[in-house]
Amino acid sequence: MLTSKQRAQLKALAAEADTILIIGKGGVTENVIAQTDVALRARELVKGRVLESALLTPREAGEQLCEECHAELVHVIGSKFVLFRRNPDEPKIELVRNNPKNAKAKPVKVVKPAQKVKAAKAAARKEQSAKRAYARPTDRRR
Repeated sequence: MLTSKQRAQLKALAAEADTILIIGKGGVTENVIAQTDVALRARELVKGRVLESALLTPREAGEQLCEECHAELVHVIGSKFVLFRRNPDEPKIELVRNNPKNAKAKPVKVVKPAQKVKAAKAAARKEQSAKRAYARPTDRRR
């Protein structure tokens, strides 16, 4: 069972994730269940979408997939839903812990390599602008 803080953390991670499951008018079939199971094993967090032609609502589809794949429904909004299942062999997402003493536990953020490069470039630009600010001013009164 997920706590509200864990749900909030997973929602934030899911906002950046791509939608990889699409459920159409066929509904939740064996192939969709197999695809979901493989995706949950590989990613732990999966975002899905239910097309307008489907006979299921996103909540119904998400709950049915949760039951079949032993996952948890994190979030349903509009036509999209998010599922989570921890991979015991190779955990990829570290969830915040439920601390009964009300101490704030900070979540461990999953950082992608592209984000590291962007952060390094931003730090380099900031350092260069700081060097320019301390440079000797030129005399403009000629």
